[in-house]
Amino acid sequence: MYKIALKMLMGDRAKYLLLVSALSFSVLLMTHQSSVFFGLLRWSTATLRNIQVPLWVVDPLVQQPSEFLPLLQTDLPRVRSIDGVKWAVPLFFSIQQARLEDGAFKSIQLMGLDTTTLIGAPSKMVAGSLEDIWQDGAVIIDEVAVHHFSIGREHPIGIGDKLDVNDHELTVAGICKVDPSFFGYPYVFTTYDRALQIIPAKRKNLAFILAAPEKESELKLVAKNIETQTGLKAYTEEEFFWSTIDWVFKNTGIPFSFSITIIMGFLVGVAVSGQTFYSFILENLKHLGALKAMGASTTLLCRMLILQAFLVGFLGFGIGVGISSIFGHLAVGKSSFPFFMPYQILIIPFIAVFLICTFSAILGINRVRKLDAAEVFRG
Repeated sequence: MYKIALKMLMGDRAKYLLLVSALSFSVLLMTHQSSVFFGLLRWSTATLRNIQVPLWVVDPLVQQPSEFLPLLQTDLPRVRSIDGVKWAVPLFFSIQQARLEDGAFKSIQLMGLDTTTLIGAPSKMVAGSLEDIWQDGAVIIDEVAVHHFSIGREHPIGIGDKLDVNDHELTVAGICKVDPSFFGYPYVFTTYDRALQIIPAKRKNLAFILAAPEKESELKLVAKNIETQTGLKAYTEEEFFWSTIDWVFKNTGIPFSFSITIIMGFLVGVAVSGQTFYSFILENLKHLGALKAMGASTTLLCRMLILQAFLVGFLGFGIGVGISSIFGHLAVGKSSFPFFMPYQILIIPFIAVFLICTFSAILGINRVRKLDAAEVFRG
């Protein structure tokens, strides 16, 4: 009987393809938009992954790493003096403009690492060595900077090329691989002392204090001690991550915009699939009535409808996820595109497809339950 159900489903090729296509489009829309949304969230926390440290000490009003209130230089020794702090180093951060030798300019994120330890330096070098950053006027740029700075040039920017930042000539000493940031500006790493020389003199230059506890088990205790004794805010890496996500939800329209698109994808699937499947049931009432007249129970016919609905649903789910994955892979591979698809994202369209299939099946079941087997012989 289940083979008959499949033959009935696939016999009407037009409606079968319409059902699969509608669900595939619905899943594609939900999966793709969810992946782009999570990609943007991932970008918003890129600095935390690029500079992995246990504790971030900031001004109490700071909620995410892309914006900050500068600290006093005297705050650094205060943090170092707290019991349980193993080390504490400065981190400079500023948005600057870098000019190339041909006159082209781009905005950059200038990161000044502790001159002695280079704590927070990128871990993946594509070209050059991290130690080259100690050379006079040296900087390390990321792959996004290579892409941006190479537009319109005959040869891509590389080691030995010059950058001008605030009338300071800098030399590219290395290229690193880091996660792109939320605002899309490329990362340019140098030492903390050199960063202070590059920017105009200010009273406050210290963006963040990076720290670590002597014992990893006392991480939160040390953070609390720093807050109590200095009046600053000490985030653990996890706390800063969730604070950043919370900031994105509260201060941008991104979550609302993407949620509307995801809901629209779900509604498209419900409307098109439900209507098409119900039309399919109506056209096959004579066959269902004949089966019922020959002794097939209502329960068996309902199971046949459930099989048809969920087969189409899972085919649509697989096709939609597959297309979305291929598109995301191609887009990320060619350019900087906020696409991130962990397996957890697939839960959203899977549940949506399950609900759509359940809705479609219920429509058919209600019609079959009311079906009188004698109808097949009328007219």
